Amino acid sequence: MSDQIKKIIKESIDVKSQLLNDETILNTLSQCVTDIVNAFKNGNKVLFCGNGGSAADAQHLAAEFSGRFYTDRDALPAEALHVNTSYLTAVANDYSYDVVYSRIIKGIGKKGDVLVGLSTSGNSGNIVKAFETAKEKGMITIGFTGATGGKMKALSDYLLNVPSTDTPRIQESHILLGHIICQLVEEQYFNTVA
Repeated sequence: MSDQIKKIIKESIDVKSQLLNDETILNTLSQCVTDIVNAFKNGNKVLFCGNGGSAADAQHLAAEFSGRFYTDRDALPAEALHVNTSYLTAVANDYSYDVVYSRIIKGIGKKGDVLVGLSTSGNSGNIVKAFETAKEKGMITIGFTGATGGKMKALSDYLLNVPSTDTPRIQESHILLGHIICQLVEEQYFNTVA
């Protein structure tokens, strides 16, 4: 079993090593940080969406902004769109699960807001529809996906496509990339260094 554990850890490290050497991803991260800082400075918000483990990651990253990351500072306007279970279950039941995110974005999304969607395949129907609605509203879209980017690729202003097709390795890297964004946004917005 020890060998299997080491193999899994090495696979995770290998994906992260690829990220470390991917100038496109590194530049995209920098651009995401700049746009999120500007959105917050302009009175806009950051919204997150995902399904399953990606929903948990979306909620985690939203909390890093609305709570805190490293420093004791004011809350930033960020929310995971699935946390209202009454809304989520009503819309899924009365309409379709495919519109649970696009419907709420239509209601609360504003031009200049940022939508971060997490989908390891990049093909989750409800996130694709959310990105379509966000684009119609003039929102900035950031896609966290796996290697190909899936359908989200064409709808993402910024694509963070982790170079893997293995869901757990992709999700581990999504949290890494999200934490980098949260740290750098916090440092730049509040003029602090961790």
